[in-house]
Amino acid sequence: MLGRPVEQLTRVLPRPSQGTRRPEVFSAGELERLFTIGCRHPRHRAFLMTVYGAGLRLNEACHLKPEHILSERAQIRVVQGKGGKDRYTLLSPRLLQELRQYWKWCRPQVWLFPAGRDPQAPMIDGTAQRLFNQAVERAGLPRKGGIHSLRHSFATHLLEAGVEITIVQRLLGHSHLSTTSTYLHVRQERLAQIAGPLQLLDLSALA
Repeated sequence: MLGRPVEQLTRVLPRPSQGTRRPEVFSAGELERLFTIGCRHPRHRAFLMTVYGAGLRLNEACHLKPEHILSERAQIRVVQGKGGKDRYTLLSPRLLQELRQYWKWCRPQVWLFPAGRDPQAPMIDGTAQRLFNQAVERAGLPRKGGIHSLRHSFATHLLEAGVEITIVQRLLGHSHLSTTSTYLHVRQERLAQIAGPLQLLDLSALA
């Protein structure tokens, strides 16, 4: 097949399905730019890092309370998420450090991320989406959808790191494994880093 013209190869290779659209995700380098260059305020950085670091839906992140951060268990409790079911997700040491710095700076009380004009109310979805868009623009990153792309990135990066899909399903709060399986794709950047199995063999005797 290596010697065939390109037009013949296109007829041989299977066409990708048009029914399922793969979620767009950020690379590790793009996320570093987002959190460092894109975020000018500790509150914005802590919020976006929480969405990505815990794989939260937008509304779940907006309705977090300080008591939902279970530092002793290294977990975040998501109360009444989609479907009315509470769940627990990841609280990495890096995210915990960021949240502690944010708490010292802003001292939130009722809500972990309160509304700007009313500390007794949670941040609204529109505000969260706007600060995400602004951070993406400042960081000079390509548009990959809305803030939900951070949740997509969380799931994809865990699967690429070898975490079992059933665990990712539980962290995301998916009722069906088929929903989580939409993240079982390989990014082009990750594909370039993978060594083929032949490369792992010791064939020095052939030299």
